[in-house]
Amino acid sequence: MGNVTRVMLLVIIILFASNHQTFAAHQSDRSYYEEKGDVVWEIKTKHKMVALTFDDGPDTRYTNTILDLLAEHNASATFFVVGNRVEEAPEVAKRIIKEGNEIANHTNTHPNLSTLSQSELDKEIKDAEQAIFNVTGARPNLFRPPLGLYNDEIVHNIRENDYIAVMWSWHQDTYDWRNPGVEAIVNKVLKNITNGDIILFHDYGGDRSQTVKALAIILPELQKKGYQFVTVSELLKEDKKFQVPLMEIQEKNERK
Repeated sequence: MGNVTRVMLLVIIILFASNHQTFAAHQSDRSYYEEKGDVVWEIKTKHKMVALTFDDGPDTRYTNTILDLLAEHNASATFFVVGNRVEEAPEVAKRIIKEGNEIANHTNTHPNLSTLSQSELDKEIKDAEQAIFNVTGARPNLFRPPLGLYNDEIVHNIRENDYIAVMWSWHQDTYDWRNPGVEAIVNKVLKNITNGDIILFHDYGGDRSQTVKALAIILPELQKKGYQFVTVSELLKEDKKFQVPLMEIQEKNERK
């Protein structure tokens, strides 16, 4: 093999590797992302407001029941939806928007992002965005990585796609997906509640009846304490470094 051939082969290998590089990379401290306004876990505010968030749906059973509870208590929430599930439950996705809640991007198929190449992650984000838009007319601007996994490259990619990455308050991970019991979910939220919290629930992925029952207790209890339930975008308005445009919604909510 000649020198020229070796050089060309090396170039091909490098190009192939760069195109298929996954995101097994450096993860900066939380404060680094927060100071830049790239990732949010919670917001410091003097106002008694919190954001309820629901991951992995929509689900024709549990998401609808959760929406019923939110409407009953005049509460808003943010739903981090998966694109292919939006296509499976379009009427539920439309209802999320129609009733004044917020819809956000949680990828198209819920993969572990650290195993994806940049082009694969781009596709996950864009396919989910298109699925949401096709059904609801909404263009989300918030993104939550599946499993809460992130690093510098993933966060950079999220920002390059014009999203803010939204995590959750570490003291408000309800672990409802484990079905720990209604009392455990309720206590986790009520005993740790702080202004500006972002609270994590799930509305898909098995039996979510404990989540529903816990929410029926949490909503009135926090309202008694003077808390208001807002969307994540509304909560972000409390901190100037998070410049979040209003979610664009075209008149497509009445699509059949």
